[in-house]
Order: sequence, then structure tokens, then C-alpha cells
Amino acid sequence: MPPARRDDRIRRWSKWSNFEPQDQWDLYLKVIDEACARGIEFALGGAFAVATYTGHWRNTKDLDLYVRPSGREQLIQVLTALGLKDYYDEKPYDRWWIYRGCKQGTIVDIIWAMANHRRQIDGLWMSGPTVDVRGRQLKVLPAEALIWDKLYIVQRERCDWPDILNLLYHAAADLDWYGLLQRLGDDQPLLAGLLNLFRWVAPGRAQTIPSSVWAALALPPMPRAPLPEIDRRRAALLDRRPWFGPKQEEPQPAD
Repeated sequence: MPPARRDDRIRRWSKWSNFEPQDQWDLYLKVIDEACARGIEFALGGAFAVATYTGHWRNTKDLDLYVRPSGREQLIQVLTALGLKDYYDEKPYDRWWIYRGCKQGTIVDIIWAMANHRRQIDGLWMSGPTVDVRGRQLKVLPAEALIWDKLYIVQRERCDWPDILNLLYHAAADLDWYGLLQRLGDDQPLLAGLLNLFRWVAPGRAQTIPSSVWAALALPPMPRAPLPEIDRRRAALLDRRPWFGPKQEEPQPAD
């Protein structure tokens, strides 16, 4: 996809913030504005970043702010100053990679490392696009970092691969595949497993992935033939909901 068209798509889909309930955004924006006022570098992640690339918005009732380890204490101080309490006493979590602040049921997560302790946040995570979020110019995680992070979240109670499938559907042609493969290193077979699933459910879109990627992962290349972008029959075998591919309907703005 040409850069101008890609950037226009991201700008249009960054309007996801308009659908957040106002009470949640009142708190989120206080945190964002205070962090910006203090000069703390951060990037939006989680469901907000996924929505920026795919247009699929969902209210997770939390905000993920990614920050380098050197900035975590400053950002935690912002949450404390705004009255957010440590969520650990209510629900313990792994403090090695995340701090969770909570106020009236709304959560703000400060993340400085991957949940599996694979890597701490570095410059890659801060190299994503800048989007307009209700008048604020905010940085979003690059798609490559989202995929790398979510690739390891395959748990009994949670799997983030559906998010990656949607990211690939919308952004596979734009990815820095070489950089992603370099980051994965010996974990490349995990990506191979995901791409096998992607080519099965979305054969037409899988054709946008460079042949060099298939070769690097020891997978047969995609045939250059007219194929459906998404095989809805196969997608329905995984989930009867319209969870994958293009947007099915526009969400309604919050009151």
C-alpha cells in the first residue's frame, strides 16, 4: 500500500477514540496530558493501537502506555498524583514488566517490558506513527512491535493471535518483515505457525507477504492466483462472530 494511502487509513481509523465512554476518557486524558506536560515519552498500545491499524474498536476498560524502563517511575508518579491506586492489592500481577493503576474501575497500565520477560521496551516500540487522539498528537506502537509482543500470548485463558490476524490482514504489505524476523531470532517457528493459520483463513491477503518471508520460515510460497481475501467458511470454523478481516459495522459513538 502506498504510504499516503496507508497514512490516510490510519488517520481515519484513529477516530476510535471518539467511541470511548466519556468517563473513561476523562481519566485517560488527564494521565496523557500530565505525562506530556512532564515530557515523558510513551506510546499507546493494546486495543487502542490495534484499532488504529485495523479500524476494529473494542472497549477493554484499560489504557496501555508503553514506556522505556528509564521513564517508568515518572509515569507511575503521574498515576499516583491523579489518584490511581495500585491494582496489585485487588488482583496481584507480575511487577517485573507492568504497573497497573486503577480508579473507579478504570485501569491504566504502564508497561516497560514484554510479559514473558523476553525484552524490555526500546526504540522500536517508540517508532510507530503519530495519530490525532481527540486533539492530542500521540504516538502508537508500530505494528511490528504489536505482532512481536502478541505472538507469545497463547494462554489457556487468553490468546492474542486473533489481533495479529487482523493486523496482518490490514498491514502485512507495510511491515518491516526483515526487522521482525531479526527480533524473533530462534522464535521464528512461532511466527511460521501463525502465518500458516493466516494463509489458511485469508489466502488472498497472504499473497501480500513477500516470498522471502515464506522462504526464511521454510514455508512454501503463496501461489500467485486469484484467491479469496478471506475464506469466510474457514473463519467461521474458528469463531462464528465476524471477528476477522474488514470492519463489519461502525461502532456507535458514546453518549
